[in-house]
Amino acid sequence: MSAMEGLPGPFAGLTNRELEVLRLLAAGHTVKTIAHRLGRSETSINERLRDARRKTGVGSSRELARILDAQKIWDKKIDLSAEGAASDSALQPATRGAKTSKGLIAMLIAMSAAAAAMMFTLAPSVEQGSTPQAIKISTNKQLPLVGTWSLDVSRIPQVERPRAVTITFRVSKDQKWTTLVEIVAPDGSIQRAESTAALDGVPVAIAGNMGFVDTVALRQPAPNALVMTLGKDGAPLSTRVYTVAADRKSMTETIVWPGKDLPKLETTYFRRID
Repeated sequence: MSAMEGLPGPFAGLTNRELEVLRLLAAGHTVKTIAHRLGRSETSINERLRDARRKTGVGSSRELARILDAQKIWDKKIDLSAEGAASDSALQPATRGAKTSKGLIAMLIAMSAAAAAMMFTLAPSVEQGSTPQAIKISTNKQLPLVGTWSLDVSRIPQVERPRAVTITFRVSKDQKWTTLVEIVAPDGSIQRAESTAALDGVPVAIAGNMGFVDTVALRQPAPNALVMTLGKDGAPLSTRVYTVAADRKSMTETIVWPGKDLPKLETTYFRRID
């Protein structure tokens, strides 16, 4: 089987050499160590990563590497939904496939909850049997997450650092959340994504030019937290927990990436700009 066989559309055009570099990047290598391992120059490695980003439309090399790594784990379209109380925390992918074990479901749910709790204490979630829109607040001013947030790019390794990333959250009168994401790549190109979803964990389509993701599902366990699952072709790619500090000036994004043994956690930081 070739290295590219079975990859979804946006990734099918990647060469074996580009995939090799991306897999080493996903394993934790830097451009320098990849160049040494493959007997190539750092310039050559950066060129392969740049070509891979151009072909797929993903603005970050490390993001692309993680997406490809996640695709290997989730290509069976694992269903993260569960019955009873577990369904209040798990997020469902766009299509149903073979169900994973209860142990893995519980582990993923626990990791997502722990990720948010590491930074801030969350308010209790709604009681079982209440409306699926967990948090109902009368005005947008009362919602800590509403507004526009800018990523602190200085904490991202330079090789994969975008010029800027902003996320805007808005809430309509019917309690649906609109999310706008804009990524400005190092070369100045811009990727945008927009979606409007209820807080019921049901995936909805994403509009825009981010080809590596096509659905989003939302849940809100507390007023200052939002759990977002991104998917592609019916398979979950990552779960992201957004948590706002008490002063409402900073927001933490904890990303749960699927892994062969345990999910991998990554944390990024945003500041309010409006």
